[in-house]
Amino acid sequence: MGNVQLSLALSGYDHTRDLVEGRVATPGIDLVAIQLSIEEIFYRVAKFRDFDVAEFSFAKYVAMKDQDVNDITAIPVFPSRAFRQSSIYIRAGSPLRSPEDLREKRVGVPEWAQTASVWTRSWLHHEVGVRIQEIDWVQAGVSSPGRQEKVPLKIPVGVNYSSAPDRSLTEMLLDGTLDAVLSAHPPEPFKRGTGEIVQLFGDGGREEEAAYYQTTGLYPLMHVVTIKQDVLDAHPWVAGNLLAAFDRSKQNSLDRLADLNASRFPVPWLRDHLKDVERLFGGDPFPYGVEANRATVGKFLQFSYEQGVAARQLEVDDLFAPQTLSAYTL
Repeated sequence: MGNVQLSLALSGYDHTRDLVEGRVATPGIDLVAIQLSIEEIFYRVAKFRDFDVAEFSFAKYVAMKDQDVNDITAIPVFPSRAFRQSSIYIRAGSPLRSPEDLREKRVGVPEWAQTASVWTRSWLHHEVGVRIQEIDWVQAGVSSPGRQEKVPLKIPVGVNYSSAPDRSLTEMLLDGTLDAVLSAHPPEPFKRGTGEIVQLFGDGGREEEAAYYQTTGLYPLMHVVTIKQDVLDAHPWVAGNLLAAFDRSKQNSLDRLADLNASRFPVPWLRDHLKDVERLFGGDPFPYGVEANRATVGKFLQFSYEQGVAARQLEVDDLFAPQTLSAYTL
């Protein structure tokens, strides 16, 4: 019997590179790797289930599980994690100076069920003290009109939420319709450095993000790897083999980062930065597996329920392929 051929859709990451390029073995599996933008992968997974294995929005996956959509199943591989205090954008010259100033303001999000937005709203609600009911929320595309929610929602009572299908968040922020935008994808004027749009935090939010981790122990999960359920029904061993391969590829990336023999990345003083990260996290900041992420996943499920991304409180073990819930030891 030959290997199982599976399509794999990922954005470009150094920590998945060895897997995508075949330098990490996937026993019994031949991967056909396709690199696409995150937005395209998410759209095609949500709409068409185009890929056997794919990176996907964690919030959208949780919403689908809540609705008993079970034709894709996750493995505990999280290719993207990010603190999101840095993802709050305002107009240059805005009177807003702190996250507390967002109370009773109009704030835009690309989608209510965007993972980054869930994390940022939870921080505002639980850590800053600005409840989600105290903000007027507007949903629209970041740069272009027409973006829509990809999953059904159950917006909590008392939350003022509306869509602006004919406008973009960037346009509304610049003309004053919005006071701020929460978005994983930065507005184009910010990316181009025009000076029209800036981050709420003058230092980019790093101090706030480090403080958040020190207070909560949470390094927010953004994306998860999913597998079509019919693949797992036919070949249940695929889940464990892929988890091991993703983990090996990530470790290779960390080894490259720590290599002092040559400049593997075009960044000076990288080893010093790694030492800072090690001091803050006390180990691997990007662990895979259920147990290493149980607390963070559990918190995200709480936040998803509180914000109406999920209509019920899901359990951590319900999200992942059963073959990945435990591992052998010697």
